[in-house]
Amino acid sequence: MPSDHVDVLIVGAGLSGVGAAVHLQRECPDKTYAVLEARGAIGGTWDLFRYPGVRSDSDMFTLGYSFKPWTDAKAIADGDAIRSYVRETAREYGVQQHIRFHHRVVRAEWDSATARWTVTAHRDDTAEEVVLTCAFLFTNSGYYRYDEGYTPEFPGIERYTGRLVHPQHWPADLDYTGKRVVVIGSGATAVTLVPAMAERAAHVTMLQRSPTYVISLPSRDPLADAARRWLPAKAAYAVARWKNVALGVANFQLSRRAPTLVKNFLRRAAKGKLPTGYDIDRHFSPRYNPWDQRLCVVPDGDLFAAVSAGRAEVVTDTIDTFTAQGLRLTSGAELPADIVVTATGLNLLALGGMTLAVDGAEIDLASTVAYKGMMLSGVPNFAMTIGYTNASWTLKADLVATYVCRLLRHLDRTGQQIVTPLAPDSDDLEPIIDLKSGYVLRAVDRLPKQGPSAPWRLHQNYPRDVLLMRHGRLTDEGVRFSRASAAVTDPTAPVA
Repeated sequence: MPSDHVDVLIVGAGLSGVGAAVHLQRECPDKTYAVLEARGAIGGTWDLFRYPGVRSDSDMFTLGYSFKPWTDAKAIADGDAIRSYVRETAREYGVQQHIRFHHRVVRAEWDSATARWTVTAHRDDTAEEVVLTCAFLFTNSGYYRYDEGYTPEFPGIERYTGRLVHPQHWPADLDYTGKRVVVIGSGATAVTLVPAMAERAAHVTMLQRSPTYVISLPSRDPLADAARRWLPAKAAYAVARWKNVALGVANFQLSRRAPTLVKNFLRRAAKGKLPTGYDIDRHFSPRYNPWDQRLCVVPDGDLFAAVSAGRAEVVTDTIDTFTAQGLRLTSGAELPADIVVTATGLNLLALGGMTLAVDGAEIDLASTVAYKGMMLSGVPNFAMTIGYTNASWTLKADLVATYVCRLLRHLDRTGQQIVTPLAPDSDDLEPIIDLKSGYVLRAVDRLPKQGPSAPWRLHQNYPRDVLLMRHGRLTDEGVRFSRASAAVTDPTAPVA
């Protein structure tokens, strides 16, 4: 019979949740833990998304775990390979036996007198309510709703007689062979779907209101391939990982400091992949600066190749109305469609939808400030994983998990039980996710904030964050250490 109390309760058995469990086992082997997973399988996003061509938009040398080398040939990997990698990790490290499936966490209540969380989960398979307690709560549930993607209200949608599909809920029985397909959207999902569907569909149209920056990268990493021939697997992985980290940081910093230069580079790169005379400015030159939204990666230029071959096209326009056979655009053009795919984005959902209370007081997430991008002001013994916006998710997830383990060891070493972030004395606050994407802007008023400087703001710079999270002080003005029902210790005391 599983225990109803553990030292650490991890929420989510996706890429970051499995990684958190492994870090905990490796770095705090004396701690008991359980993983609660709302769905019935390991893998999170990579188990949920099953649309054609689904793949990473980060290279696997940085999206992979720091402790488990990515050994497949492709650096830009498909969803099946990533799901297998996560499940293999869970098996290899024995994480599977700690996972309780179909447990959707709905509420967590902290009690300072006992230094304990009481966590309520709903079992979706039996409709039971389950209550567990833990000393530390670690959420790894991502930041979007798994049960519902975002679809705007389209005029005339009730008249459409074809098939309407959202990528987040791809029907297994959908046969698009020989069909006319319209994919609405211009983000990572759309640029993945279009070339994948174009292999079998009669024709695929990507309909976008405005362009997105799209960059072609090789699906295989030449340096990684060379390193594997000459170095042991772990060393080759580290070389490829740090090379890609360095390139990513340089790309982001250059985009911030010289956006026009990067814009021109991306425009020239797209132009070189498309037919002579193609209207690059209309279809592939956004109005915003690079990295105001994530860049869309297309492996081996597959989207450009599909457009060049005439199997796909990009249309930049707005929808006037759906018709029985397709869509009519504001320009008056008609797009016939047997299938319409609404690759229109995500619905954000912080902490998987759970509510938090501390000593009987409800926590309003929008009123909290994130400490080091992972803890919340006024919320004790709690951490959350939110990946980088300008680099791979797992780079940040690894850092957060490592930091949680450092905190747990520090609490044990110093005889403390509680660590609580303290809100900064500043009104200079911004949303924790620094993107201007639609899915972020729709939920920005419900998200935690970040402050003007460290430790209340991370740098979106992995090498700098490594110094802060792996080697920086655990005691600073941002946190208070204490014991249950005991006097507070000096938060500026040196680490033992």
